[in-house]
Amino acid sequence: MYRIHPIDFDESVARLLRANSLPTADLDQARARFLGAIDGGRLLGCVAIEDCGDAALLRSLAVDAEARGGGLGTALVAVAEQRARELGHAALYLLTTDASEFFIGHGYAAAERGNAPRGVASTAQFSGLCPASSHFMWKPLQGLMTGIVP
Repeated sequence: MYRIHPIDFDESVARLLRANSLPTADLDQARARFLGAIDGGRLLGCVAIEDCGDAALLRSLAVDAEARGGGLGTALVAVAEQRARELGHAALYLLTTDASEFFIGHGYAAAERGNAPRGVASTAQFSGLCPASSHFMWKPLQGLMTGIVP
């Protein structure tokens, strides 16, 4: 049985991200906090929270091909959301090219790129790594949020 806990960005994480066609070049250990699902010393999945001030960017969600279909992606997102709340983030934002339906099923909604918080908009992922055709999504984490227009 896997256990999800904080991990360092290392070659096993980079390998899993590359296998899932996700970018690794911009990952900065100081801003991206990784969580990994480990079973018997093997990395089955990972996700990261990139600190962007009041908000955070949910990124680098990847599950090993052999571990898909068992709810691991859902578990990783749930733990990441809880961790973001604990860190005081009011909302999570993300960019995806092919998983928007998955995230809609987990309470995320489409957002306008022009309304992205400054911290999110200044990330390498938002400003250049992800194609303009990527879906920009968000989810509030801290009750009723005022002054934020998705």
